[in-house]
Amino acid sequence: MGAIFKREFKSYFSTPIGYIVLAAFYFFLGLYFSLIYSYGAPDIESAIMAMSTVIVFTLPILTMRLMSEDRRQKVDQALLTAPVGLTSIVMGKFLAALAVFALGFAPTLIFEIIIIAYVSVNVLSYIYAILGMLLLGGTLIAIGMFISSLTESSVISAILTLVINILVLYMSSFASMINIEWIANVINKAAFITAFESFGENIFSVTDIVYFLSIIGVFLFLCVRSLEKRRWS
Repeated sequence: MGAIFKREFKSYFSTPIGYIVLAAFYFFLGLYFSLIYSYGAPDIESAIMAMSTVIVFTLPILTMRLMSEDRRQKVDQALLTAPVGLTSIVMGKFLAALAVFALGFAPTLIFEIIIIAYVSVNVLSYIYAILGMLLLGGTLIAIGMFISSLTESSVISAILTLVINILVLYMSSFASMINIEWIANVINKAAFITAFESFGENIFSVTDIVYFLSIIGVFLFLCVRSLEKRRWS
């Protein structure tokens, strides 16, 4: 798994993808922080939570080549027949993408230090917001990986991932269009944004953590099954 992780992590920076994603993250994080700082609000959590909209459009770029590129270049069979388990392959790729995603929020540590220099803050609020963002990002990465494993076209993978990201993240908005109350309530509670927002409200919810981890586990499992099907085909 370590070799797969290193290979994938390096590949992000041997192409423009890693730099584009990080540049987008740093730009919007800096923009949100400057707005918050100009208003005198010591609330870095708001800047972190606001990034949920940004990652909807950037994560498809991060995940579109994870599985499809090997298939397009016809090197997937060499990888699938290598003396390494399919789970290790999937986990190595997943952790590499998650590591790049986490790097995108590295400036928030500097922002938090700047705020601490002037006012007293609740560090746990910052930790909760970061934890929520990592869980949300990990979930969307797992979904994007699975979609990428279904096609050899990076473009198709990116478009499908973008559409699904919008649907699953903002299901609560679509719930308001449904007249049947109990169905609307179920959709609203299942929406990613509903679970994610609890972390920004300084709430440590084990239920929400398990919710995100369960979805990550399901889609990584599906990704392994997709690779297994190709191995035996």
